[in-house]
Amino acid sequence: MAAHMQIGEVSERTGLSQRTIRHYGEVGLVTPSSRTEGGFRLYTDSDVSKFELIKKMKPLEYSLEEMREVLDLIAELDTEPTASRRAELTSQLVALREAAATRRDGLAAQLAAAESFIAQLDQRSAQP
Repeated sequence: MAAHMQIGEVSERTGLSQRTIRHYGEVGLVTPSSRTEGGFRLYTDSDVSKFELIKKMKPLEYSLEEMREVLDLIAELDTEPTASRRAELTSQLVALREAAATRRDGLAAQLAAAESFIAQLDQRSAQP
């Protein structure tokens, strides 16, 4: 049986606030694997992996629905689908990867613009 951890430990491991973890549960992104008799949320390493993946999607500005689609796709791939279904899912994964790369490229362009701006400010501040 997988070891369970409470929300505080998940928060420490992921760097997400407990409020954020609860929110992701409320919207159905990552629901606790179980609960204690007292009602405390319990999570597994698999749940922590999902939170880590969500953290990687955040800078790319994925919506909650898009995050859910990615998590669902990966979960279905992990269930050992039929060969034809696996091919469909893999095709979807390739499309997701291409879209993520496009989003990343947009962030890289923004970062380059910010670096250029900072360099310009540095030049101005270095002038006598």
